[in-house]
Amino acid sequence: MKPAALRYSRPESVAAALGTLADLGPEGKVLAGGQSLVPLMSMRLAAPGHLVDINRLAELSYVRAGAGLVRVGALARHADVLASPAAAAQPLLAKALRCVAHPAIRNRGTTVGSIVHADPAAEMPAVLALLRGAVRVRSAGGERLVPAAEFFLGPLESDVRPGELATEVQFPVLPAAAGTGFAELSRRRGDYAVCGVAVIAWLGPDGTVGGARAAYLSVGPVPLVLDLTATVAGATAGADGFPGVADLVRAQLDPEPDIHATAEYRRHLAGVLTVRALREAVAEARQRTPGEGA
Repeated sequence: MKPAALRYSRPESVAAALGTLADLGPEGKVLAGGQSLVPLMSMRLAAPGHLVDINRLAELSYVRAGAGLVRVGALARHADVLASPAAAAQPLLAKALRCVAHPAIRNRGTTVGSIVHADPAAEMPAVLALLRGAVRVRSAGGERLVPAAEFFLGPLESDVRPGELATEVQFPVLPAAAGTGFAELSRRRGDYAVCGVAVIAWLGPDGTVGGARAAYLSVGPVPLVLDLTATVAGATAGADGFPGVADLVRAQLDPEPDIHATAEYRRHLAGVLTVRALREAVAEARQRTPGEGA
């Protein structure tokens, strides 16, 4: 199939893009990497009246670290973020981005675009939610900084309003004595995950686990974040492998069944993958903490 008839603009500056979006209102749709939007248009699942192509806005293709944040501009491709030394300040970015689709898609798709698309099966929305990051949104009338907890409204629905452009996503850097883990399972490499989990864990003063949080993809309409601290605090992550964590997770999740997996299978996977990602996160935290062994 082919996309429905539409109009097209390719502004040369952010100011021009914001002006165009203000004029178009609900009819305007931003095109960046297009790796999610274009297939939807081709299948007539999306039919925007006017595309605003921002690919000439080179000032938005940055990845920067400073002031406790990794800041990713709207035109930074997944591959750019993976290759950027600045992104190393938050290792979870690379761990999750390596699981995003295939290299050809990572070379074109944008990290901000993936987050704005708000697919609950995508990796980057879950990462943003876990890290309690934020999205900078601009319009002709000003700008907003939207916390991750308020950004995802539903499946494929984010808090970017008509006339607005998401210009930047902010990820907090990894704190001292902390580590991250990421695990997912898909039917084939590069497919959307049947279930996935991102974890951040930190150590207490005595070297045991001080706390942890986990965020899930493919288990609900928006990224789900669980606080695991009450179950993992004081653990040493020895041979027991965090007893009780998998049961806690399965009790908290209520996934929907689909053609790829039953709800019970997703629930089971969530528990297994949480323990796996948690062990990775704690091991990384110990490696990053002076005086602690791996």
